[in-house]
Order: sequence, then structure tokens, then C-alpha cells
Amino acid sequence: MSALDFLVPNGGSAIARSPMERQAEAAGARFELRDGWNVAVSYPGESANAAVVFADSSHLRKAEVHGTHGMELGTAERRDGAWWCPVTRERALVIGAAPAGIDVTTTYAALTIAGPQARELFARFCALDLRLQSAPPRAFRPGSVARTPGYVLRENGDRFLMLFGWALGRYMWETVADAAAHLGGGPIGADALLPLDQELAHA
Repeated sequence: MSALDFLVPNGGSAIARSPMERQAEAAGARFELRDGWNVAVSYPGESANAAVVFADSSHLRKAEVHGTHGMELGTAERRDGAWWCPVTRERALVIGAAPAGIDVTTTYAALTIAGPQARELFARFCALDLRLQSAPPRAFRPGSVARTPGYVLRENGDRFLMLFGWALGRYMWETVADAAAHLGGGPIGADALLPLDQELAHA
């Protein structure tokens, strides 16, 4: 499944849709069109202060850049409002902006997972060691995420960005939603997430 499967007319243009849109809609999401994407911005009764929350972040722009980047493997860098994440010594993923490179926005779906129980949520389906001493802020880890290849970026203390294959959107939503429900959490919209740069400024 790709974003192209969901393109629909919109006054002569098209709307791009997350592979998790149907699950978000079933959970009561309210959507707004933003930068060409139908984004879930809020849910009934949502609380960003719950023990753990998750938000569909698939609309974030993603690009693959080739060439020697000089970054330390395993550690992401924040540049001009985007994350630069080294995959190999000559390949990096850039998340949140679109520099020159290969557009992989619809290759990777994404969920932002946040809250004091975020690591406990990951422990229920992820083999990565995300303890603070092993994965401090800005840690970028490839590995098994719900038995599928993926990446986890620790954006801040209790905030993570999880990337996984676009076609696995429904499966990953259901996996995360089930784990969150057992911890007293649930989905939130994009508007409930404190802007990342604001979080980082006060970290």
C-alpha cells in the first residue's frame, strides 16, 4: 500500500493519506488538510498528559541522501528543523525536510510515541534496548520493530519517532494501540504534540 492508493480529487489537486488513516478515523480522529496531507489533528477526549500516547506522523517529509556525511553512526543530528539520521557511513535519512535526495516519504510510515511509559510500550513489541543509558536523546537505532525491520529515533527524553514500512501501517497501528491501551494511553492528534523544537529548547 502507498499514499498513491489514497489519492482523491481536491479542486484539481490531490490529497495524500497515511496508511493508518482508516484506523485513526475509526478512533474518532478529526482531520485537516496540511501541506497536501490529510492529517489527524485531534481525537475526542485525548490527553497529551497520559502515561503514553501515540500520533500518526507519516506525513513528515523524508528523504534519503547519499554521500559521506561525517555523522557518528547511531546518533542523529538536528539541522534546520529536520533530523539527519545516519544509516551507513554514506547514507542518511532526513526527516522533516526535503533536501536534495531521494524522496522516501511514502516508503516509511511513522508514529510518534511519547510519555513516561513510552519505553514500557516499546518493550511490549520491540527488541531494541531503549533504556536511557543505552539510547540517550538523539539516539537512532535500526532493528526489529514488532518483528519487522524499522528505525527508532529518540527525539527527547520520553519522545520517540518510530519508522516502519508503509504497507505495515494497519498492523503497526493495531500493535501500538493494543500496547498503549494496557498502559492507559491512546492516540492523540498532531496538534496535541508539543512542537519538537520547543521541547528541545527546554530540554
